Amino acid sequence: MESIPRDTKKDRDVKKEEHLIVYTKHLEKRLRHLETEISLLESERIRLEKELNELRYEFDQLRKPALMNATIIDVLDDRNERVIVSSSSGPSFVVKVNHNLKSEKLTPGLSVALHQNTLKIVEILPIKLDPFVKGMELIDSIPDISYQDIGGLEDQIQEVKETVELPLKNPELFKRIGIEPPKGVLFYGPPGTGKTLMAKAVAHETNATFIRVISSELVQKFIGEGARYVREIFNLARQKAPTILFLDELDAIAAERMEDATSGDREVQRTLMQLMAELDGFDNRGDVKFIGATNRADILDPALLRPGRFDRIVEFPIPDEKARESIFKIHLSPLNIDKDVDLKTLINATEETTGADIKAICTEAGMFAIRRDADIIIKEDFVKAIRKIMTKDKLKPSEPKFFI
Repeated sequence: MESIPRDTKKDRDVKKEEHLIVYTKHLEKRLRHLETEISLLESERIRLEKELNELRYEFDQLRKPALMNATIIDVLDDRNERVIVSSSSGPSFVVKVNHNLKSEKLTPGLSVALHQNTLKIVEILPIKLDPFVKGMELIDSIPDISYQDIGGLEDQIQEVKETVELPLKNPELFKRIGIEPPKGVLFYGPPGTGKTLMAKAVAHETNATFIRVISSELVQKFIGEGARYVREIFNLARQKAPTILFLDELDAIAAERMEDATSGDREVQRTLMQLMAELDGFDNRGDVKFIGATNRADILDPALLRPGRFDRIVEFPIPDEKARESIFKIHLSPLNIDKDVDLKTLINATEETTGADIKAICTEAGMFAIRRDADIIIKEDFVKAIRKIMTKDKLKPSEPKFFI
């Protein structure tokens, strides 16, 4: 029977070393695992500390007294250390400014927040506009209408370029000569003669924001509301500068003032006086140009029409024969018309019509062609369109004399 060999001392040492190596690797793996857990716990601790700090800050903010709203009336020194404010509660105070705000530009009319205990200015509030005023910003981009879309108003375009476009695009010309640029321009004339179209075109040419306001919307039943809207509209125009501020139907608030006015008339007059104050330029309006439009210039208040408020008054008359030709060319160019349609005949048949009438005639002629399921507009379509658009005094439906 063979004997079983016993482990030598060397073999036992080798096995012991292998066992130590395996155990060491296990400990290293365990150590890496613990290090990972420590790292995760450290990240969690940092997150919880940050959350705790945020909660403490929020708690401290909740414990602070509410701030008071106020409006700056006057700045007493150039270092912005002391100002006069009118608080929302009524009285006015001379207050100090927080050192963090001394580098800010403080101007009269600015809304600020006051600390209730020290009455120190701690924050500048953003300008808040009434939602009604924000809704008046009908076009917050450049209108897609140019001077080429306006026919028969060459003299009026020249006036507008000098009054509105030139000061916005080349203000250095006026500085070189030493004169103040014109502030505003008034458009007047019958309805449909291109007043609103001209205002949009000049906004397009100057890359300016176009804000259109209907004057009747400024007539409010509460005292002071209309005047406040006027102030906020001009503030909105300053924010969006360069801006074309177009006030349509100006006679709704700018009719001549009477001595025997009712309470409603007096509120309209307050709105008018606020408008005149804005136009007087006590505040620098910057790149804001004002355009007014009316169909009844004869009833406007003379105080509004003086130089310094409206520096140019531009008439938009009923287009003459040459002007009607230009307008027809603009509106006929995209139409698919028959070669028998004579432009001269159309011009003679539309005497005493406005640009809006001519556009309506072209549109209506196209509608008559659609009714016939045709691809081209013929002479008879224009005859029917002119009969429909024009009144009997201009052209009797039973006697289209210009087409005979």
